[in-house]
This record gives sequence, structure tokens and C-alpha cells, in this order.
Amino acid sequence: MSEKRRDKKGRILHNGEIQMSDGRYRFKYVDENGNEKAVYSWRLDHNDTTPSGKKRMLSLKEMEKQIQADLFDHIVTNGGNLTVLELVEKYIETKTGVRPTTQAGYNTVVNVLKKDSFGKKRIDTVRISDAKTWLIKLQKKDGRSYSSIHSIRGVLRPAFQLAVDDDLIRKNPFSFQLVDAVVNDSVRREAISREEERKFLKFVKEDAHFSRYYEGIYILFKTGMRISEFCGLTVSDIDFKEHKINIDRQLQKKSKIGYYIEETKTESGTRVLPMTADIEECLKKIIANRKPPKVEPMVDGYTGFLYFDKDGSITYALHWEHYFKHIVDKYNSIYKVQMPKVTPHVCRHTYCSNMAKSGMNPKTLQYLMGHSDISVTLNVYTHVNFDDAKAEIARLKVM
Repeated sequence: MSEKRRDKKGRILHNGEIQMSDGRYRFKYVDENGNEKAVYSWRLDHNDTTPSGKKRMLSLKEMEKQIQADLFDHIVTNGGNLTVLELVEKYIETKTGVRPTTQAGYNTVVNVLKKDSFGKKRIDTVRISDAKTWLIKLQKKDGRSYSSIHSIRGVLRPAFQLAVDDDLIRKNPFSFQLVDAVVNDSVRREAISREEERKFLKFVKEDAHFSRYYEGIYILFKTGMRISEFCGLTVSDIDFKEHKINIDRQLQKKSKIGYYIEETKTESGTRVLPMTADIEECLKKIIANRKPPKVEPMVDGYTGFLYFDKDGSITYALHWEHYFKHIVDKYNSIYKVQMPKVTPHVCRHTYCSNMAKSGMNPKTLQYLMGHSDISVTLNVYTHVNFDDAKAEIARLKVM
């Protein structure tokens, strides 16, 4: 009968276990692919102390239990030795045909992980508490905004879900609500009041410099179009005979790409808007006053855009963001009662709120706004106050 192998403390070692000459313990095993693997630890079981100067880690017995459980559940041991960064890069490789803006977001996350020690962590060692702590650190220490962290987590969550689906890990450590970890410090872009809208439009119309943008700004307030949709409109999209506006694209611009055409934000974003008399008048003025360069610029086969800057370039979202900022700044430098922040998106939100308060059917408003989810539209109906409630009751003659 052969003598049982023992460690230096006289404890019996099981199959696959040995104590090496430097005092470390090693366990050898064969993974589900038939490959021989080994793990090491300075401790045989959890009651052992870690030698001075050595890094504390799981004991060999604890590692063995984890390996056996993984083999039983067909989970790849050690998460396939993938780091968080490698997992995210693998996930991105599975996403084909994404929009340039989405690809830019992926690149941002990769760059963050390359510079952060979290990106070097092995995926199977990441716990929910680790994920939360890291996101909190991004906000409190690194100074990232809630929206930035929301975007980063929007890549990490599906990436880790891919690891779960591939049997690399058991649970997704990012499967928690973001607000449970990070404070939402983003400033909500509120709609302005009808009186503020009236004053803003009057100021633009009467200003010697900014009046050139009046018709465009009026259309944004009165149609709820996304600014990228408005910038993507061409003369051929305006049907004065049928009194309608066709929306089926967005105009975008990136520094390394230049101008490009993108599909509407959602499938519901592709829509046809009815053209009221006031909108029709504005569009006729815009078309009559168009000042394109000698050679009409073409973007992905489209030409005939409505607005151009002083250099003859097609105006896009950033141009209009600047126009609105300069208008508000000038207004507030003249009047004591200050105008709140107004942006193209505030115009969209104001239109949606005004239509909701006017009693428009939510499904109709969903169509006009191009919302893919009715809950987004319905959320506007919750932005009411006492005066709104009082007016609605009076309208329905309940009182």
C-alpha cells in the first residue's frame, strides 16, 4: 500500500495537489477541452495564514471547489482569462454596421478602460460591488458626468452579458440600476413656457442679426423636429401641394468623417408631418432666401439642403446650438428678466409639452415626435402643475 502524500504540516494531499519546494501549493486538473491547467496558492485551506510579504488570495481548496463547480456547470474556468478590456473589445467585434456615433462611443469606453486599472481585472473576479465602486469612482474621483457614466455602463452591461451567455462567468456584475450607485447630477432640459417662447421668437424676429434664423427656429418650436432631422431636410422633402414634410434621415458631422447621412434615430422617426399654413410660409421664405455655394454640396447622394453658413457649408446641429446660445446671451444682456437656457432640444420638448397640455391624443403625439416608445411620450403628460390641472378640469366642465 503506497504512502499518502502530505504537506510540511503533515496534512494529507489529495489527487492533483502537491506542495512545492518554495512552500506554495499547486493543484493540477484537466479542463472541459482536455487541456491541462494548474492553480497555485500559499494556503491549503481557508484557515491557513498567508506567509509574510505574500499576496493573500483564495486557498487551494477554495480554488478547487470553484474549478469543480465550473466544470460541472460547463463554465470556462477563470473567465477564459479575459480582462475587462479584452471582453469589451470582443463585444465590440460582434457589433457590425453600427452608426459612427455609436462607434465613437465604443472607442471612448475602450480608451477609458485602457487607462484605468479596472480594465485589467479578470472578468470572473469582478463582483457587483466592484462594478458599483468603479462607477462611483468615475463620478467622484474622475469627475465624469452621469450621462457619460450612463454611456460607459451601457457598453459594459451587454459586454458582461455576452460573457454570461458564453459561459465565461455565472452572473452579470453590471445588472443593477445605475441610480443605485451613481447620483444623477444631469440637468434636465425643461420646456419653456408659452410666454417665454413668445418672447424668444419675437426677439429673434426683430433682431437685425438673428432674424435670418427666425423661420428655422419657428419651425423647430412648432413641429418638434430633432435638430439633426431639420438639418437633413432638402427642398425635395417639402411638398407644398400636399402640405406635408417628409422626414426619413438625419444630417450628421464628425471631425474625422465630415458630413454624412444617417437613418432617423428610430424606425418611428421616419414619418411625414402635416404642414400648417404658418410652417408652410416659413419654409417658402427659407427656400426663397437659400444661398448655397455655386456648386450645391452633396452628402451621400442628397442635395438641396435648406441652410448654409457664411462659408457655404451646410449648417448642422452644432451651428444651431451656437446660434441659440448667442441669442440667449444677447437677450439676457438686454433684459432684466432672464431667458432660461434654450436649445434646439428645448424647442422639441416645448412643442411636445404644449401639445400634451392642449389635449392631443398621446398616440398622435407619439407619431409626430417620432418616439419609438409610447412611455417617452406619456412621460411628458406628467409634467403638469396646478394651473394645468385647473385648466383641464375647467375645459372638461367637471367643476
